[in-house]
Amino acid sequence: EFSSISKSGLTQVKQNSGRAGRKSPLSFYTEENMEDAMERVRNFINERVLPEKAEVLFGSAKHFEEEMMMYDCAIREVRTKLEVLNEELSVRYNRNPIKHIKTRLKRPVSILKKMRSKGYEISIESMTEHLNDVAGIRVVCYFIDDIYDIARWLAKQDDIRLLKVKDYIRSPKPNGYRSLHMIIEIPVFFLEEKRMMRVEVQIRTVAMDFWASLEHQLRYKKDLEGLENAEEIGVELKQCAETIAQTDEQMQSIREKIGVFTELT
Repeated sequence: EFSSISKSGLTQVKQNSGRAGRKSPLSFYTEENMEDAMERVRNFINERVLPEKAEVLFGSAKHFEEEMMMYDCAIREVRTKLEVLNEELSVRYNRNPIKHIKTRLKRPVSILKKMRSKGYEISIESMTEHLNDVAGIRVVCYFIDDIYDIARWLAKQDDIRLLKVKDYIRSPKPNGYRSLHMIIEIPVFFLEEKRMMRVEVQIRTVAMDFWASLEHQLRYKKDLEGLENAEEIGVELKQCAETIAQTDEQMQSIREKIGVFTELT
């Protein structure tokens, strides 16, 4: 039981380490912040330990592993399409709209949390039916127009089915987040079947990715919502997003003045 970790136990660890002639990694804790530190430890563990209900989803390890393998194959299929597209544009038109591509499979704990928050049945079948972002690809481009070009070229391929688009560039999230999100289905051929697999594709500029990465890092390091000045910090982060968006638009304008690659858009 993780709640049984006590302040006295940590104090004992500090004392034992001190007698051994080395500085304890816990030596920076004081009596005043010890309890707060332990609360953080308990929360950290509780967020990552699967509850009993998760056994329904992950109890059949082999089945779950197979499903995740299929999602991973779908990611590779889409990534290959994007890389081929970028390579063709490079050779034919000396244009490389894609700076880099990142991929990820949703972690089991994140899958469970999302299903519980949405009120979905906890099962592998429910996961494949309801979750669109188990497989994810992030495409980082240079210019705003590149985003819409990549999205259009990808969606028009005849083996891809476009299910949903959320344009957070024209309609940013309240916190200032900007990106183009697409949910697509792609056929993946396995030994005994062809499966239509869903993949979430996020396309954004370098500037948008810069802001999103830093904003995530700040929120990951500290629970901003729990701070007294959370509202002020939120306003400042949104102002940064607006400034970066203006820079994006200005760079797009400069590009259009130069007249580079506009014949492809």
